[in-house]
Order: sequence, then C-alpha cells, then structure tokens
Amino acid sequence: MHLKISRRLAYSWASGAALCLASWGAQSQVVFNDHSPTWYIQAAVASNDAHAANLGVTLPWQQWTYALGSGQITGHWDLFASHWSSRMTNDERQRSYVFGVVPTLRWRGAQGQSAWFAQAGTGPTWSTAYYQSSNKRFSTRYNFATHLAVGTNFGARREHEVMLRIEHFSNAGIKRPNPGENFLQLRYAHRF
Repeated sequence: MHLKISRRLAYSWASGAALCLASWGAQSQVVFNDHSPTWYIQAAVASNDAHAANLGVTLPWQQWTYALGSGQITGHWDLFASHWSSRMTNDERQRSYVFGVVPTLRWRGAQGQSAWFAQAGTGPTWSTAYYQSSNKRFSTRYNFATHLAVGTNFGARREHEVMLRIEHFSNAGIKRPNPGENFLQLRYAHRF
C-alpha cells in the first residue's frame, strides 16, 4: 500500500518538475497578467491509500492587485468538484464527492511578470458523505480546505499552468473528532 503511494508521489513530483523545467526558457519576454479565468484538472494522494480527482475553475477578482516586495499579489475564486476515494478497514473503498469555494491569493515576482508563482488559500467545502479511511473518520461533512502551492506558467501566451500543492482538509475544530487529511496535489490549468 505504501509503495503505491510512494510511486504515485514520485511520478507526480517528476512530472511536475519536468513540465516546470521545460517552461524555464523564453518566459521573460511575455507580458502577462493573472486576470484571466482558468479551468483545471487535479490529481491528489494522501496517506491510507486515499486519492482524489478534481475538476474546477478559477475566477479572478477583476483587476485587483497589490504590490508586495518585488512582486505582485492577485486574487481569485477557486470553485471545484472532487471525487474522493479512500480504503477502509475491510478493504472496501469509501467514495464521496466534495464541492468547494476557496478564495486564493497568488504572489508572482518581477512585478507580476515572472513565470513562477506561490499561492495560498482557504475556504469552505461540503461532502456528500462523512470522509473515513482505515484510521480516520470526519465528524462533519462541512470542512475547510487550506492550501499552499508553487507553480509556473508556460506556452506562447503562458496559457498553460502546472502547480504542486499541499492541501489540508478539516473542520477547524467545530466538532470532534477532527483528524483532518493532507493531500499532495498536482494541478494542470489552462487559461480561457
């Protein structure tokens, strides 16, 4: 079981690194802004042989920007639908759907023109079932998704995006038990 997760993580890291390195050159001459919506697909793995697949869109906060250091912060709404699957104690899989809306801030260096960025966000989610795995059980179907991420854009107009994310889901102590779950996520997004 752990070997499968390790291989998935290794493949995710290797794929993301290869795409990022491939985009390294020729990015500095493209004038860019983060004010275009995107659609995305995302794959995720967690401990206990849990995984998730997401479809979503990001909707920018109009032309909102904030200068910070040598870079620029922009914001967007991240709306998603996700399919979760986790292994339970009897070797059966529990499946559920999770829906969320996550306000997100993104920092991009070089006054907002760098191909690379970092981002963070947190927002509410709702699940069709109480999440459980072989050693965890959530006590609420309403939870919060909090993530940190790094990524890059590439392509002639920087229309492609890859991102590596760490995301934590929990109910923020609203009800016990609150074990939370951490996912390692790889996202591909494309600008409209």
